[in-house]
Amino acid sequence: MKASIITVPASSANIGPGFDSAGIAVQRFLTLHVLPSEEWAFIHESECLPAVTDYQDHFIYQIAKKTAASYQKTLPSASIHVTSDIPLARGLGSSASAIIAGIELANMLCELHLTNEEKLKLACDIEGHPDNVAAALFGGCILAVQSEDGQINFTKLPRLNLELVMHIPNFELKTEDARKVLPDTYERDYATTASAISNLMIASLMSGDYALAGQMMEQDMFHEAFRAKLIPDFADIKEKAKALGAYGTVISGAGPTTISFVPKGESEKIAAAMQSFLPDYEVVALQIDETGLQTTS
Repeated sequence: MKASIITVPASSANIGPGFDSAGIAVQRFLTLHVLPSEEWAFIHESECLPAVTDYQDHFIYQIAKKTAASYQKTLPSASIHVTSDIPLARGLGSSASAIIAGIELANMLCELHLTNEEKLKLACDIEGHPDNVAAALFGGCILAVQSEDGQINFTKLPRLNLELVMHIPNFELKTEDARKVLPDTYERDYATTASAISNLMIASLMSGDYALAGQMMEQDMFHEAFRAKLIPDFADIKEKAKALGAYGTVISGAGPTTISFVPKGESEKIAAAMQSFLPDYEVVALQIDETGLQTTS
């Protein structure tokens, strides 16, 4: 076994009305430096990562072990040095990045030679829906759906001429807590309108009409209307970002991070202004990651 590096981007799910089906990869990364070793070890080298106890309890190890077992393989031991600038429980797909990293770790150590489609299926079976994991795997903006029979269909949008501004608060919001505030069902007329908003947003992104896309982003009816109360500054962030030139601002995944889609070349200026407006937040200008999962030796 050679020393290798696995890199997986962060991701933002939903993009407003694209609930549980749209995801976009962003340039923050989870990185695994994989070294030969006679025994297992996980060494965390970033503040974003929790303390390590027993390697068998490590989430990435558990995903790798489960993946290997799916192919009747046993994981050989390795020493894994982990770095990350993806904050936990902030709506930036930290668990999805870890799932993709764990699958790729098993793929590498056990020489499984998995296709990307096989990796996506494994990831969706673990995560439950494809938006974050597909974006982390493929990069860019991904639309995906998993049918009741388990089949996954997806497409990657053409490169978007956009930049991002992330507003990351200093508190966490667990996905399961954000799920609890959502209704169990939607009435037909309500769902029809919500779906139409989502369709128009995606079509506008593809056609390059970013002003209309931003307008539709901010009219989501599937989840933001219910989750907004969990993010105290959300309405003010949307208003301020719009005044600074953002096309639209949405909750990133289940929150509490929010993400503004801004014109190319404007992210640094808008982020600086938003940081002054939100002194208790980490506000960062980011690019969309077009590459997704990368493995190097």
